[in-house]
Amino acid sequence: MRRTAYRLPTTYDAGMESLRARLLGPPPGSLVRADRVAWVGILLATLVGGIVRFVRLDHPHQLIFDETYYVKQAWSLRLFGHEREIRAGLDKPDELFTRGTPDVWGDVPDLVVHPPVGKWMIALGEMLFGPESSFGWRFSSAVIGTLSILVLGRVAWLLWKNALLAIAAASLLAVDGHHFVQSRTGLLDIFVMWWALLAFFFLLLDREQARRRLAARWGPWLERHTGSPVPRSLWRRWVRWWGPSLGVRWWRLAAGVSLGLCTGTKWSGLFFLAAFGLMTVWWDMGARRAAGADGWFVGTVVRDGIPAFLLMVPTALVTYVVSWTGWFVTEGGWKRDWAVSHPAPPGSLADLVPDALRSLWAYHVEMMTFHVGLHNEHKWSSNPWSWTVQWRPTLFYSEWPKRGEQGCEVADCVDYIASLGNVFVWWGATLGLLVVLFLWLLGRDWRAGAALSGVIAGWLPWFLYQTRTIYSFYAVAFVPWLVLVVVCCLGLVLGPATASPRRRRWGAVAVVVYLALAAAWFVWYYPVHAAVVLPRDEWQMRMWFDFWT
Repeated sequence: MRRTAYRLPTTYDAGMESLRARLLGPPPGSLVRADRVAWVGILLATLVGGIVRFVRLDHPHQLIFDETYYVKQAWSLRLFGHEREIRAGLDKPDELFTRGTPDVWGDVPDLVVHPPVGKWMIALGEMLFGPESSFGWRFSSAVIGTLSILVLGRVAWLLWKNALLAIAAASLLAVDGHHFVQSRTGLLDIFVMWWALLAFFFLLLDREQARRRLAARWGPWLERHTGSPVPRSLWRRWVRWWGPSLGVRWWRLAAGVSLGLCTGTKWSGLFFLAAFGLMTVWWDMGARRAAGADGWFVGTVVRDGIPAFLLMVPTALVTYVVSWTGWFVTEGGWKRDWAVSHPAPPGSLADLVPDALRSLWAYHVEMMTFHVGLHNEHKWSSNPWSWTVQWRPTLFYSEWPKRGEQGCEVADCVDYIASLGNVFVWWGATLGLLVVLFLWLLGRDWRAGAALSGVIAGWLPWFLYQTRTIYSFYAVAFVPWLVLVVVCCLGLVLGPATASPRRRRWGAVAVVVYLALAAAWFVWYYPVHAAVVLPRDEWQMRMWFDFWT
């Protein structure tokens, strides 16, 4: 019988294994069981979160809060390809719309100040179940809210490769009241959150793929250049220092599409594009430095940074413009024919731009003017400083039935929907932000930086608009990253993989207790998230502070 000779590992082999460990962490084979456990837990959290989001989704059967704009605009897009104003002189169009008479439109275009993607998503539910169906116009929000639980769980798995922490992320999002309310309402911000979260997930997949490629290509590249003469060409000498190319980054392309759709829902998606674009290049820089490339900084900028910009930004731009297809292919949209009455000077650069694009640009200038100049008093407006501590949650709906009305069995009752976040998410994240910032800046924990990236993109830009009228419900766009901040802190409680079994066991108990408390909070506050009629004194027991009401 022929035997295969055993060869001792060489220094080169050991170096390559060490590189793979630094770039990729534990080998995939060692994580199979944990991954299966994570999948089961994440799917269970998604199932439970989905059930509670769809139960009584049609209640209340009326347009609540800003549904009065987006739900009707969504159906206008479906009918005409663009938004139209309500027919002049029409009395109570919201009641007509919800009672089966959705034909409330005139012939005049409406100045709408948000792009169409989110409204098309709302329209999908209206097409499936009818525009008069409150279940229909909230259907897409509930689907996206449910799917985001699943995606965030997988995001947490890619970050920590720990089943308990991945399940914790999915569970915390499932029981967050702020996310829950917007998963059951026909507004736009839940879709901003979705497309940003999906792009983040794609970039994490890209990070893993790029590091696998670097680990596989570093050895052959090193062999090819070690001992070879120094090239005379300056460019070739630079390339020699940078390390190998990582090829076409398809997940980055997918992220560019997702961020284009995010921006096509609300312009705040641009901040996610900027933050995530920098983040993904930063990850490449860390990989090249870990591999030992001499010119890791310049190499990252040239080999990764510039291609990342050219792949993601134009893709997002094209996706954004394509999202306006309904406005392009129909007549009568706001400023659709502006360029016809405002011709470009012959021979100018503007003369080279198609009239439709010049008209769209003029429309966008007017949209920007509106957003910058939005200054009006509103009872439920709030400063971004107060968002994470839930100082002023937004009231979406309220009625005050008396005995015998809407199932009220006492003298005074309350039927209420408030976007009040779960304090184990929001207050926990507020306390954890400094911890996670410390882990990122001083501990050089890339996972902490990833958790902060969405908070930076979704929250910090609003501080530039201190005098503009803004609301705390915008914060749903970055709630997944607040959850990741909490999970990052729970990871410290759980302890490192190298800790003793006893330490890890008690850490796991503490994490589970925290999740149980968050779930109990959600159950207690469910009536004020889902418009369940409560006696007024029970409602007051849940409204701890005057600024919550």
